Amino acid sequence: MTRRPAALTAVALAAGLAAAACSSAACSFSEAGADSSPATTTAPPIADTAPPPVSVEVVADGLDHPWDVAKAPDGTILFTERAGSFTAVRPGAEPTPMSADLSDLVASSETGLMALALSPGFEQDRTAYTCQGIESGGGRSVGVVAWTVAPDWSGLTRERTVIDGFPVSTGRHGGCRILPADDGTLLIGTGDAAQPSVPQDRNSLGGKVLRVDAATGAPAADNPDPASPMFTLGHRNVQGLAEQPGTGRVYSVEQGSSRDDEVNLLTPGGNYGWSPDRSGSGYDESVPMTDPDRVPGALGAVWSSGPSTVATASGTFLTGSGWGAWDGALAVGVQKGQQVLLLRLSDDGTTVTEQTTLPELSEFGRIRTVSAQPDGTLLVTTDNGETDSVLLVAPQT
Repeated sequence: MTRRPAALTAVALAAGLAAAACSSAACSFSEAGADSSPATTTAPPIADTAPPPVSVEVVADGLDHPWDVAKAPDGTILFTERAGSFTAVRPGAEPTPMSADLSDLVASSETGLMALALSPGFEQDRTAYTCQGIESGGGRSVGVVAWTVAPDWSGLTRERTVIDGFPVSTGRHGGCRILPADDGTLLIGTGDAAQPSVPQDRNSLGGKVLRVDAATGAPAADNPDPASPMFTLGHRNVQGLAEQPGTGRVYSVEQGSSRDDEVNLLTPGGNYGWSPDRSGSGYDESVPMTDPDRVPGALGAVWSSGPSTVATASGTFLTGSGWGAWDGALAVGVQKGQQVLLLRLSDDGTTVTEQTTLPELSEFGRIRTVSAQPDGTLLVTTDNGETDSVLLVAPQT
């Protein structure tokens, strides 16, 4: 394992923000659930207070698109690679491949073995969840699978498909994210499979955030429609889900088309306005991500990249005094912008008041997943292809 020295320079900070911040044109903001149209304002100011310098330890390298990563209570780090593999890194040990039945995996374009999450009761039930492409009965879809992890971390036993039927075509916009809750439910963000009617189609599971019973896959009993797994709709490609500690607020991180990467505050039953279907003309990616003209009542974003995209790919809330003034900030993994973006939210959670980056991460290229840990560290996966890494990032005080 390699530990890299911390460094924080004005040049690196400026370079990172140049890619993350909006250009001189405006970003979009709105109070979720209140104003149906996104307000137009300038980009959040660059923070006066820099985050602390961080150390970066390479946990595993030479990887091919490691999509997600989790840390178990015993300190073992578990990660997926999109083409189809699980790897465990036990404390003080080298990365070790794990056995798993992935015989029906569909790995094509952006789809494969993707999101990974551990059950809140993992110490007792050893349950892990993945979101992955699935081939069944001659058809393809994306779905969530439940696994039992062996006590010695040698492999995973496939237990059941929790829910599937998320649309997939070429594999584009097939990515998804899983957020388990203590009440026994799963929130699942899905992509629209680049199909124009899907985001606004209440009968499709694509372009949604779903909420289901983790044990059965049935719609959660207190969903907006108790007969439907749909929690929110009108999304393009949900890449991140994060719950803000102490508030219960849940935010989605979403990739835009030719503009408007977004962070959205989720409101049960909310419609976030992605409507690329233009009178039979196909998948129009030039339209705004939040379009109240076509989708009355569409909820505006908490943060938007504005007229250009940086490819936001994940989100997590930093925790711990080691982060100083940035304790509680939303950290966002950025692919095209090649950085970790930090967003400080307003007290009511509806706007971003400041933003900055972690410049030490800029040398690692595209960032897929950021995952905050209870000890204040941050697990990170890169997304460059064949030369990727899993990183452990720690603030230095």
